[in-house]
Parts: sequence; structure tokens; C-alpha cells
Amino acid sequence: MPVSIRKLTGRIGAVVEGVDLTAPPDLSTVTTLRQALNEHKAIVFDGVQLDNAGQERVAGWFGELTTAHPNVPAADGTTNVLAVDGETSKANEWHTDVTFVVNPPQLTTLRSVVVPPYGGETLIANAAAAYRDLPEPLRALADTLRVVHTNQYDYARPAALTAQRQEYDRVFVSTPYEAEHPVVRVHPLTGERGLFIGGFAKRIVGLSSTDSADLLRILQSYVTRPENTLRWTWSRNQLLIFDNRITQHYGVDNYDDHPRRLNRVTVAGEVPTGVDGRRSEQLVGDASHYSSVPAVAA
Repeated sequence: MPVSIRKLTGRIGAVVEGVDLTAPPDLSTVTTLRQALNEHKAIVFDGVQLDNAGQERVAGWFGELTTAHPNVPAADGTTNVLAVDGETSKANEWHTDVTFVVNPPQLTTLRSVVVPPYGGETLIANAAAAYRDLPEPLRALADTLRVVHTNQYDYARPAALTAQRQEYDRVFVSTPYEAEHPVVRVHPLTGERGLFIGGFAKRIVGLSSTDSADLLRILQSYVTRPENTLRWTWSRNQLLIFDNRITQHYGVDNYDDHPRRLNRVTVAGEVPTGVDGRRSEQLVGDASHYSSVPAVAA
């Protein structure tokens, strides 16, 4: 069966069919999937028959894996799998994964394990389209800016009401991390420029906290425009892969107290580069236990 790629929206997302994720990969298939990610930013596979090891193997087609998280322990029996579980946390805020380290993951995979009877969608936004939407004066300003990301920032979740969520929040911030990134990141494979901000962005370098918050709010409003977003409704046995270098995502907390679990595996990414060629810098914390630093991830 030939590989089929069907767009889900005009600006982001595609469904991929005709790929056997349980079979050894061939170069042609991996190249096709990478090209689909470059174009569509997020791709989805239905009816996947994968366990944790299988998800790790598929993620490994795209590069070396990170461990589960710099602070949060991996799912039982694994090194690379993070349980995104509504029982312990609800990341109901727009963000790009782990941007508080100097080289955030280049790619994220999410596999549906437990799906609520309603709600629990994942929103994904195209940060390159957001950049292109900016008025020229604002785009020129954004090109010059740097922003500090940290795991100590208010992750925009309500106060934890259960002991499990309180413990998760405690562990999440137990070791502080801060990294300085360009506000506009140049994608190493496509050359596209994208807004590299989101929920971990705390302050723009050289601006007051008030001015930072105001400007980040304006820039973020372009990322989350409806035309730039995909709203993915989960079913069992699906795999979602998105390019973490040029997207943001949001797990919608609209499923009441029903269980919801996605297993996450991420692929190590290179150090981001801005329009001026300047690379990101780690300001606080050492995340070398979490991720290697490839020169340029494929």
C-alpha cells in the first residue's frame, strides 16, 4: 500500500496512511515522513499497534531519544516515556515542550492509551504561519528579541487540588532551569522562521516584566489564531507526531474527572538559532542527563 498523506487543515496537520509502524523502517519511508512534518508540522496515524517500546522505536527513526523529562520520572519500566496523565497533571496552557533547556526536543510523539468519553483534545499551532501573519514592523522587532524560558514560571494551571497533582508540580520545579532563546527561531531543515515562545517564556531580555508580558501576549495571539491551529480529537491507538521546533500545543481540560492518558516520547534537538545566527544559551541548570546535543538533528 503506498503512503498516503491527507491534509487536515490548510495550515497545519495531516493524516498518514500506508505506513506499517511495526515494520523496520526504510529510508524512503522515513524521508517521506520527515517531509510531511516539514510541510504539515503535525502528522497522525490511526489504528497503531504499539506499546511503549514500539513508540520509542518509531520515535527513534527521527533521531536520538531524550529521557522522559529533566525532572519528572519516566513511566514505570521505561527510560524515555513520560506519562501525560490527567490524574497527575493537566497542561492546559499553550507551550512548546521543555523550552527551559538549551536544546529542547526537535520532535514529540504522543500515543493515546486512555481516551475520555468526551473532550481531552490536543490543540497544535503552526508557529511559522504565526510569524508570517505578523505585521512587518512587529515581525522586524521580533527578529531582534531574546526571551528567557523557565520551568519555574507559572505553568498556567490552577492550584493542584489533589495530593498527586501537588506532588507532580513539586517534582516539576524541583530543579530550576532557565534558557535564553531567540523569540524567532530559524528551522534548521526548512529555513522557516517561527515564533519560539509559549507557556515557559517568562521575560524578554532588556524589557521590564510588564512590557515583556504585554509583548509576549501580542505575539502569542498570532500563534493561537484559529486558522493556525489543529484541534485533534483522540481515539484509542493513535500516534501524533509534531515538530516541536515550530509548533505549540495545548491539552484541553474539558473532560471532567474522566481518565485520560497519552504516553510521550521526544527526540533530541539541536540548539536553536535566531535570525542573527546567535544560538540559545543555558542560564540555570544542567540538563545533560535529559538530552544529548546533536549538531543538527535530521
